[in-house]
Amino acid sequence: MDITKLEKILRAENQPKYRLEQIRKAIFNYGISSFLDISTISLALRKRLDGEMKILSFDVEKVLVASNGQSAKALFKLRDGNFIESVLISPKPGIWSVCISCQVGCAMGCKFCATGKIGFKRNLTAEEITDQILFWRQYLKRQESKNLLAASPTSHVTNVVFMGMGEPFLNWKNVSQSIKILTDKNLFGFSSRSISVSTCGIVGGVKEMAKEFPQVNLAISLHFADDEKRNAYMPINKKENLGILKKALQEYFKIAKRKVFLEYIMLENINDSKEDAKMLADYIKSIGFSHLLHVNLIRYNLVHEDFRSSSKSKIYAFKKELGKYKVNSTIRKSLGEEIKGACGQLAVH
Repeated sequence: MDITKLEKILRAENQPKYRLEQIRKAIFNYGISSFLDISTISLALRKRLDGEMKILSFDVEKVLVASNGQSAKALFKLRDGNFIESVLISPKPGIWSVCISCQVGCAMGCKFCATGKIGFKRNLTAEEITDQILFWRQYLKRQESKNLLAASPTSHVTNVVFMGMGEPFLNWKNVSQSIKILTDKNLFGFSSRSISVSTCGIVGGVKEMAKEFPQVNLAISLHFADDEKRNAYMPINKKENLGILKKALQEYFKIAKRKVFLEYIMLENINDSKEDAKMLADYIKSIGFSHLLHVNLIRYNLVHEDFRSSSKSKIYAFKKELGKYKVNSTIRKSLGEEIKGACGQLAVH
């Protein structure tokens, strides 16, 4: 929502200062989706606001919900006609995480990612980024009122992850502004530790985040622990390889001293062998902060016919192999594949 525009309208109407706070609470705390439904302000003001601005900076085209009720995907149409997607998941009761997009498309071109096939179109504004959270708050409030929440008794978004469409560090100006909005106690009120930013390895962004938001979680889409394979499937590695990324992480730990998550998509017969596990363990040890690095093993969600996910048994064997080298890892639960809302599947369907 455009707070600046709202403030101008309220000033033009000679409204008292507390009026802004009433509207803020109604929208950001109570999930009200229409100015006409804010009962704490006059009907005349409600109509004025409804006629001059919209709460969301996009239109909601459709929402797909998985059969188990633990994930949902929304398709948004931006004012310029472009589309983005955002995903809501509940990995366990009491937890609602929103996976938000920061760009229309993505310029990184990772071979196994559906978003990369779209190519880059433009950056999202801070408003377009944060409005995705606003929408899901409204959505959960509506579901709660209808007793339709399948996975949790709470209607609050608990975590925000920048893991949707786009590379956050290539839109850092707007992403950093959106983080400030999300952590503003007068607006969304999220704690820094409930926000995660994922990058495919833009080292300049890693350094900037350490300085600006040392308490926000950092995730690295690593997927390969040797340069040859990473070059073949992730073009960013040709510019900023594993050695450069290692140095950036070493600098990050000196400032932030926060755990970093290494995302590792399991690709059948590509990066799932014992040798791959050994290379990953060796790479982690070479960084020098092994206790602050945690590997998330992720089953590949079908995007391209050239790739298949490693079998369940092979993923467990890979995890066991990492354990031999005292590398902490988790097999991450996959949600959203049914609605093409899982990791790597966002492609404005």
